[in-house]
Amino acid sequence: MLALFALFLNLQQSNAQEKEKPNIILIITDDQGMGDLAVTGNQFIKTPNIDKFSKSAINFTNYHVSTTCAPTRASLMTGRHCNRVNVYHTIAGRSILFEDEVTLPQVLAQNGYTNAMYGKWHLGDNYPYRPEDRGFHEVVRHGAGGIGQGPDYWMNDYFSDTYFHNGKEQPYNGYCTDVFFDEALDFIKKNKDQPFFCYIATNAPHAPYNLPQEYLEMYEGKKYEHIHPRCRRFYGMITNIDDNFKRLEDKLKELDIDDNTILIFTTDNGTSAGRKVFNAGLKGGKGSQFDGGHRVPFMIRWPNGELTGGKNVDRLVAHYDLLPTFVDLLDLDFNPVKPLDGKSLKPLLTQDNPKWENRILYIDTQREQNLIKYKKYAVMDDHWRLVDGDKLYNITEDKGQENNIIEQHPEVASRLSEGYERWWQSFIDEGVDERYAYIKVGSKYENPSKISSHDLLIGAYRGVWHQNGAIEAEQASGNWKIEFVEGGDYTITLRRFPRESKLAINATFPAQEKRIELDKTAPASVKDDFTEARMYVAGITKSEKIAEGQKEVTFKCKIPAGKYDLEAELIDNLGRVHPAYYVYIERL
Repeated sequence: MLALFALFLNLQQSNAQEKEKPNIILIITDDQGMGDLAVTGNQFIKTPNIDKFSKSAINFTNYHVSTTCAPTRASLMTGRHCNRVNVYHTIAGRSILFEDEVTLPQVLAQNGYTNAMYGKWHLGDNYPYRPEDRGFHEVVRHGAGGIGQGPDYWMNDYFSDTYFHNGKEQPYNGYCTDVFFDEALDFIKKNKDQPFFCYIATNAPHAPYNLPQEYLEMYEGKKYEHIHPRCRRFYGMITNIDDNFKRLEDKLKELDIDDNTILIFTTDNGTSAGRKVFNAGLKGGKGSQFDGGHRVPFMIRWPNGELTGGKNVDRLVAHYDLLPTFVDLLDLDFNPVKPLDGKSLKPLLTQDNPKWENRILYIDTQREQNLIKYKKYAVMDDHWRLVDGDKLYNITEDKGQENNIIEQHPEVASRLSEGYERWWQSFIDEGVDERYAYIKVGSKYENPSKISSHDLLIGAYRGVWHQNGAIEAEQASGNWKIEFVEGGDYTITLRRFPRESKLAINATFPAQEKRIELDKTAPASVKDDFTEARMYVAGITKSEKIAEGQKEVTFKCKIPAGKYDLEAELIDNLGRVHPAYYVYIERL
């Protein structure tokens, strides 16, 4: 009897300790830069709720991310630089996070957390790269890097779209940002009595700048006449996020879990539309190697952990610091198999005068099929920025990076250049430039697999990553890296448009009015001269003529288990090659 009582007490204590772990809510917006908040000095944007949060949180004012979407998310999730993990582009097979990388939600799940994500993943749309394969228990997301891109549900436009709920297509009502917060609030309510991690990664304010009319109207009038209509839309999307941020904070207070919740607000790269209005004194925007491309807001609050007060921390830190920070701050069980680039920020968060080295950090903008040394890069420490190897700025005196003083300080440039050489060699030594992320087909986890030309490996940038590429029949050639996990009979189906569109390969239709940016239209389909579909994989070549009204061409093949290059093409009457923009692979 005493033994049973002791066991009961131990279970009760264990449950209590589990609940003492803080909840974690990480909000990351898309393409919002340092200057796109009122609290950072913007006199035109309306962000009262995030501004108020900033004044109660700890603000890292020298926090850096990658210069584009997927690379930032990869580093945030792994604690490693994006170049190491196959995510140095946003398309073309180089936005798929290597399967053997360990992610933050996996670490948290192993430590008793229930995890959910809402919105933008952008690290792989097929097994085994989807968020539900990487440690998240509940997922509602759009496809690829933005609503309306190739892997997304056909013709989503931010309003009452169909998203992927734990891998299954499901329609939702409402504006995308509202939907993602609605789902997050529901998850938080259901899981309030156990530690959870909620990752809210909004698609907004990413182009095409669709937004509810009421938020557009907020930026009309004489005060905003000088601001480009695109930027006014961009600001309206941010104000909508701000309103949803307040809904989230109100829910945490209502559930009485706000004090034991780590709440973070940040963004994924520099501004895409706001730099000409206000850029917080920074040079460059999204994609730039200058600070405006990668220096972004980061705010964190945790009342029970005494992370409050509105103080600013100006030491150089980065997105890959988050994973080791959580491990250290929450005493999580984690032994990294691969070396981390990140460093725990706990001393900066919890100590008044911490010992903190003057680190050297590196960013670059690759956006290429394969890594290219010296391409659009910056080497940073607390005081200096070396940009592209030939421009040096004292960032403490020249925040806007206007005065190149490399000739006056060659020793500084040499020191930072040497660091770059060692850094570059470190991930070449890991062999990342010789590896690919293979989409696995024929597994019980995803069968059939729907693959789009968004992930087609191609040598040069092409528009086939977007649904508009299929509509306009953009030309490109390349291959997909596919692993057939089991040998057997497969069907490989080639399409121009995805199945949910119900469109024939040679379907034509006029431009469609949509709530997209300024022209209000989606492109017209005018091409109706595809005559042949052909495929090559595992030494098998097949082709078939396309009949009038035919929606898809299906080839049946016996394929051994293994890794292969898949080519799938649509040929027009002049012999020109286009990709099959959508391919369905099913093990029978």
